[in-house]
Amino acid sequence: MSASGVSSASSASKPSGSLAGYRPELRPRVLLSDPLLDGAATVHLIKDTGSGNSFKVGPKEHFLIARMDGGRSLAEIGEEYAGEYGRRLADAHWQQILTMLGTKGLLAGTPVPPAPAPTAERPTLLRGTLPLVADADATTARLHRFFGFLLSPWAMVPLLVLVLAMEAVVVARSGELLLAVRELFTNPVLLTGTAILLWVSTALHELAHGVVARHYGGQVSEIGLRWRLPVVIMYCTVDNYLYLGRRRHRIATAVAGAVMNLLFLLPFCALWLFAPLDHATHEAVSALLLLGSVQAFAMLVPLPPLDGYKIASQLAGATGLAASAGGYLRLALRRSPHAATYPSRARIAYPAYALGTVLVLAAVVAAAVAGAHHLLTA
Repeated sequence: MSASGVSSASSASKPSGSLAGYRPELRPRVLLSDPLLDGAATVHLIKDTGSGNSFKVGPKEHFLIARMDGGRSLAEIGEEYAGEYGRRLADAHWQQILTMLGTKGLLAGTPVPPAPAPTAERPTLLRGTLPLVADADATTARLHRFFGFLLSPWAMVPLLVLVLAMEAVVVARSGELLLAVRELFTNPVLLTGTAILLWVSTALHELAHGVVARHYGGQVSEIGLRWRLPVVIMYCTVDNYLYLGRRRHRIATAVAGAVMNLLFLLPFCALWLFAPLDHATHEAVSALLLLGSVQAFAMLVPLPPLDGYKIASQLAGATGLAASAGGYLRLALRRSPHAATYPSRARIAYPAYALGTVLVLAAVVAAAVAGAHHLLTA
C-alpha cells in the first residue's frame, strides 16, 4: 500500500454513518516497526507473527494503522490525521485501508488467512537445516531465567572491562599469538581441540542472540543446526528482532553474539596468563585467544549478513542499508538531481555507512598484511 493513496484524499470529506463510529482493532500478533529509511523513502514495517508475512507502508498509513487499538473510532482517528497532515479521509480511502488490513487478516474479527505452505528446502547430506528443540522460545526463556542476571549493569560492566583488558593483552602480544597459531597447525590433536572450542563459541554466540532478545521482549522461533558441508553451524531465529521496543535493544541483541564469543575466552585468558601450562597447551591456548578474538570481531564487520551490518542498519535507522547506500552514492557521484530528493538523514547516513565500511575493510586488510609479514619474517 503506498502513501499516495492516503495523501490524495479530499480535504473536506469525513467518514460517514456507521463507518465513522467503527472502532478497528489490530490483532495482538501484529507488529509495527519504527520509521526506517528505504532508499529515498521513509517506511514502516508491519509483520503478522501468525503467518510470518511482512510488508511496508508509508508514514501516513502507519499513522492510521498504529491508532487502530479498538478504543478510537474512525472519526477520531480521522480528526487526529487531519490535525497532523491537514487533510481528511473520504469513505473510499477508509474502505481501501480496512479492506487491505482485513484481507491480510490483521484486524480483529476478520478471517485469518491460511498460513503459507512451508517452502523450506528438503535437507540433504550436503545442505539443510535441523531444528534441535520443539519449543525454541520456551528453551530461550529457561536460559534467560538462569543467565539473565548477567545482563544487569552490575554484572555486565565488570565483564566488559575484563574483555577490554583481555583484548588489550591480545593486541599487545599479537606477534607471539600469531606464531602460536602457526605452530597449532602442526599439531593435529590440539588443532582439533581448538576447532571444537571455536565451534562451541559459535553455538553460544547464537544462543546469546536469543537470550538477549528474550530479555527485551523478543520471541525466538527456532534453534537448530544448519549445514553447508563441510561447514556446520548453529542458528537461532528471533522472529521480531526488527520490532523490539527500542533501537538500543535491537543493537544489544545484534552485538550479543560477538560479546559472547569474547566472554567465552575469558577463562582461557586467565589460564594462559596465570596457570602453569606445558608448552604445547600454552601455545594452543594462545592460538585460541587470537582465533577467538578474530572470530568475534569478524562478525562486527558491517557487511550483510553479519551482525555488524545489523548494527549499522540500526544506527542508520534503515532497511536494505547496503542497497540504499549504493543507490544514493551512484546518484551523488553522477551529480544527479535525484540525489537531492533524499531526506537529509539519508544524505548523512548512506555516505557515513559507505565510508565506515571502507575504513573497516581497510583496517582488516592492513591487519592481515601485517600478520602475514610478521609470520614471514619471524
